[in-house]
Amino acid sequence: MADKQISLPAKLINGGIAGLIGVTCVFPIDLAKTRLQNQQNGSRLYTSMSDCLIKTIRSEGYFGMYRGAAVNLTLVTPEKAIKLAANDFFRHHLSKDGKLTLFKEMLAGCGAGTCQVIVTTPMEMLKIQLQDAGRIAAQRKLMPETVAAGTVETKSPTAMQLTRELLREKGIAGLYKGLGATLLRDVPFSIIYFPLFANLNELGKRGADGPAPFYVSFISGCLAGSTAAVAVNPVDVIKTRLQSLNRGSTEDTYSGVTDCIRKIMRNEGPAAFLKGAYCRALVIAPLFGIAQVVYFLGVGEFILSFLPKKDN
Repeated sequence: MADKQISLPAKLINGGIAGLIGVTCVFPIDLAKTRLQNQQNGSRLYTSMSDCLIKTIRSEGYFGMYRGAAVNLTLVTPEKAIKLAANDFFRHHLSKDGKLTLFKEMLAGCGAGTCQVIVTTPMEMLKIQLQDAGRIAAQRKLMPETVAAGTVETKSPTAMQLTRELLREKGIAGLYKGLGATLLRDVPFSIIYFPLFANLNELGKRGADGPAPFYVSFISGCLAGSTAAVAVNPVDVIKTRLQSLNRGSTEDTYSGVTDCIRKIMRNEGPAAFLKGAYCRALVIAPLFGIAQVVYFLGVGEFILSFLPKKDN
């Protein structure tokens, strides 16, 4: 098993396709999660995920639920490709020296989570601004007391406009705002997710060496993904708050992770760290279930099989 070679290009293709399919399916729930997490006391516009989606459709139309989807779909391909392929890469090399222990599985997940933030941080930064723009616009109409006096309503920016503005004002660091919080979320997530998935998937194998059926991989991905998602949700709330650039006049601003934690605890209480946990679990569960099915079906290997092989 340890000697089995892995095809990194195939793994990258698998991860990219898995990300595209998964994000397309669950993006509206992810939008609801972002808006719920950004709500602060005194400016609560949505009471639940379903209330958020209903109000979004009413005020912004059906495609309002897909604000920021273009950014996510563009960057999720390299993000998921890096995450899934890096985990496989680290597991493969860590298993060369013997049995892949739980500690080594967690170490591989740690490596995968660290690698992915290169793409995840700017992707989340842009996506959050686009997703939350509708909440700010709705507050301006329905809760004008939460908007600073004299504020002029502006058209929602595009991803390219946001990118140019951030690069012009703050350089590359502008796109990497919230990097520390992203690391604090994605590294623990991967440490929990990958070993849990691998062990759950192992239980469903047809034999000692046979692969698990696709439905076992799907269920394992859903269970491991939702467990890891809820476990790191408090850090996801912090990351979302830190990366949001536009706020109502009554909403807090934060200078860093510690300041964010302190203000949330003081003004909203510990329960605020669980905002959007239900939505996040609903997003991550099918996202990783779908990802693992695509990954284990070997779509990338199938595509590469049509390419001409080099003669040795």
